[in-house]
Amino acid sequence: MTAGGGTYSLFPIGAGARAAAGADVRETLLSDWLLAVEADAGDWPEERLDLLHGVTQLIAVERDRRDAARTVRRRLAQEVLELVQAGAAPAEIAARLRVAAPVLLPGLGTAPHWQVVVARVEWEGDDIPGGPVAQSLLEEVLVDQEASGPEPSDRIAVAHTGDEAVALVPLPAVATGPEEPTATAGLHADALLAAVREPLARGLADDGRLTFGVSAAVHSAEGLRGALEEARHARRVAAARPGSVCAAGHQELASHVLLLPFVPDDVRRAFTARLLDPLRDYDRRHRAELIPTLEAFLDCDGSWTRCATRLHLHVNTLRYRVGRIEQLTGRDLSRLEDKLDFFLALRMS
Repeated sequence: MTAGGGTYSLFPIGAGARAAAGADVRETLLSDWLLAVEADAGDWPEERLDLLHGVTQLIAVERDRRDAARTVRRRLAQEVLELVQAGAAPAEIAARLRVAAPVLLPGLGTAPHWQVVVARVEWEGDDIPGGPVAQSLLEEVLVDQEASGPEPSDRIAVAHTGDEAVALVPLPAVATGPEEPTATAGLHADALLAAVREPLARGLADDGRLTFGVSAAVHSAEGLRGALEEARHARRVAAARPGSVCAAGHQELASHVLLLPFVPDDVRRAFTARLLDPLRDYDRRHRAELIPTLEAFLDCDGSWTRCATRLHLHVNTLRYRVGRIEQLTGRDLSRLEDKLDFFLALRMS
């Protein structure tokens, strides 16, 4: 084949064994590995081809090792997904997450933050469930997109149900200061889409479609159900767009979207928790009254003087509290969009 002005020869990595094991041919085409050699191997001598065959065998052994490890992670993800969808008690879900965390984040103990990615593969004129194909794709796609680490592929667990695959991504927390809550850098839908759109669009050709939804990070088992619904709703937003590969993230579930009647209650709750939980946690630890301050500030239409008078505070104290609210939430209370988000979150809480 030719690409970018160069000539390449492609050699499959263990594809025959995987196909013989009963994998969907579309799954093998989209997620199998190939060794690309920048040369035309058509006239290579037998000795060189034998040498290359040995290289592909070594790579295939590594692929088999990773597949075996993924079997364990798939089982963990499936157990967590089934508990969440069955409405199990948060304590029961938290117990399974405690089992999963050392497997997904070896050496780090627990993972206080989790993110959910939902993917769906659909084939034109085909009713065969696409969950297994989406599962294999997510496992490959998230290897390079997931948070940094020496072995990032060991940090995701993907389950599937029906037509969709659900990835559970643990995010190690990073302390922002001695008195500050932990922060975490998670997956972003735009970055995910930019990395995979072109190659996957070619693999899906004209009869396949892949859509992703990415949730915000949650820090407890209680938030996992909301994160799952949020990722599913984001995927539905992506599905409404044109193109064979589309993605949407929680950032696109803006406040005005939450007013629509078809938005699930779990998505609304996840939106509210994402904005207000950092403030509630801070108030609980420091008795800082950030939530009452936020309510009064919005009630006073952002007037510093009126709000300070209502709360019996000095204006500088009010500015400090509002600055702390902005720091904890990453929002800007001088922006109308952020004021609206806080207003709705407080009314829906």
